[in-house]
Amino acid sequence: MARRSTQQLVLKPQDLYVLLALLTSAENGPTYARLAERTGLAASAVHASLKRAVLAGLAVIREGRPSILRPQLKEFVLGGAKYAFPAVLGRVGRGVPTAYAAEPLKSVITPSTDPIPVWAHRNGKARGVSLAPLYPTIPEAAPRDADLYAVLSLFDAYRSGQARERAAAQKLLEKYFGGSA
Repeated sequence: MARRSTQQLVLKPQDLYVLLALLTSAENGPTYARLAERTGLAASAVHASLKRAVLAGLAVIREGRPSILRPQLKEFVLGGAKYAFPAVLGRVGRGVPTAYAAEPLKSVITPSTDPIPVWAHRNGKARGVSLAPLYPTIPEAAPRDADLYAVLSLFDAYRSGQARERAAAQKLLEKYFGGSA
């Protein structure tokens, strides 16, 4: 049996979700409870996610409040997250638009005749091909928060789109990280 000190750290999809919620937070160092409310996760799940993010060097905790390390998170999101959390497409159905079918890319990318990407959701207003969200609570929580919805949709375009969509998504994501590549 492996000793705890030799176990490999593994980031989970909800860790990136929490980090993106923290990135788009209007509050400086929001509470765990506030992040839980924004993401639809339990406060204990937010705490566990941030603990893994700190160990991975993507966040820090200052005076009991979480804070992201922007350069490191940017490097991870634009350099490796699409490989760690690849796009998983499913069947056509109802859901919440994502990737190029949601703002801010919706105004930039001219849609094709193909079905749009959606996060499958029973209350979804759009019909399209399902794209698995990073975490199951995203289709419910993200549309209530415009900035979080935009970043999650941009990440979906970055991990699932064609070259033009990926380039446009990267350019728009840069603004959230505070600069260009």
